[in-house]
Amino acid sequence: MLFDSALRKELGRSFGATLVVLITIVMTVLLIRTLGQASAGRVNPSEVMLVMGFTVLGHLPTILTLSLFVAITATLTRMYASSEMVVWFSCGQGLSAFVRPLLRFAWPVLLAVVVLALLVWPWSHQQIRELRDRYQARGDIERVAPGRFIESASGQRVFFIDKDTADAYSGSNIFIATSDGGVESVVSAQSGRVVTRDAERFLELEHGSRLEVNRTQGTLRMTEFAQYSNRIDASIPTRVRSDSPSLASTFELLLEPTPRNQAELSWRLGLALAGFNCVLIALAATRVNPRVGRSAGLVFALFAFTTYYNLIGAGQNWIARQRLGLGAYLLLLHGGICLAALVWLYWRQRNWRVRRGNRPAVTP
Repeated sequence: MLFDSALRKELGRSFGATLVVLITIVMTVLLIRTLGQASAGRVNPSEVMLVMGFTVLGHLPTILTLSLFVAITATLTRMYASSEMVVWFSCGQGLSAFVRPLLRFAWPVLLAVVVLALLVWPWSHQQIRELRDRYQARGDIERVAPGRFIESASGQRVFFIDKDTADAYSGSNIFIATSDGGVESVVSAQSGRVVTRDAERFLELEHGSRLEVNRTQGTLRMTEFAQYSNRIDASIPTRVRSDSPSLASTFELLLEPTPRNQAELSWRLGLALAGFNCVLIALAATRVNPRVGRSAGLVFALFAFTTYYNLIGAGQNWIARQRLGLGAYLLLLHGGICLAALVWLYWRQRNWRVRRGNRPAVTP
């Protein structure tokens, strides 16, 4: 009882500290990336924190698994370095005795990883896609930002406005470039405003000029105007449903076992299975070499974790290209790693017992 409680208490402290550090790092990186997307016009600046929150939810399975792996490795490394492991081994607690307390501590984390990977992962991707599509589908007037060249939703117009007024529906130094087939036009005006007539919106420009080039007929026409009115198309384009497997639920992936859906399913199942295997790998591989230092265990943990997840990503590509089946991939990668970790753990257990059995007797 003392053995289990002491081990789980130290694992809890190490896991909490590691989780806070990793979430802080991930949130900082994602904040910079999301701000870059907002400045490029792909994300609504007022929804930066919301998009970042959904993105962090999608990365939580990886963060939790890495935190668990690092916590177990760091705790066992400290116990080896302070000779606590030798004391537990001398009391008859071999490496196999650590499996039960480690799994008792890890099962809530592993359950959270399963739920996040199978349910929250596609939901967070759907929310991010809806936010981006809604922002991209806004009207042309809503897309205009002062001091920037903005492309319309249809891609046929480019707007520029030098807004220096407090009114949200008026501005100065307006530039509009339009391309419709073989006809291109450039309209510039000193000022303009948005007005509503008969439930329709119009853009009224004042004191400007319009240059129209017809490339099919080879004509050029230049006109000046005191007032120019143009109806604004306020209709929002219909959002096309994306067939990306990352947006589909796990149940939908099971109902349609296409290669792309199976590849996405292998990624989600891989996130869930990797957490359990990381517990076994950390227990089997952790040891302290006095010549190397305690940091070698953490370096190995990061290297093993990165290699494992790269193999999961590579397997996803193989399944999508029909080079490998889903069942064979899960059995070869995750089953093989689990078997290797168990064999490694058994070998270290037997090696310790053999050394204890062959210890020479001390004669007075």
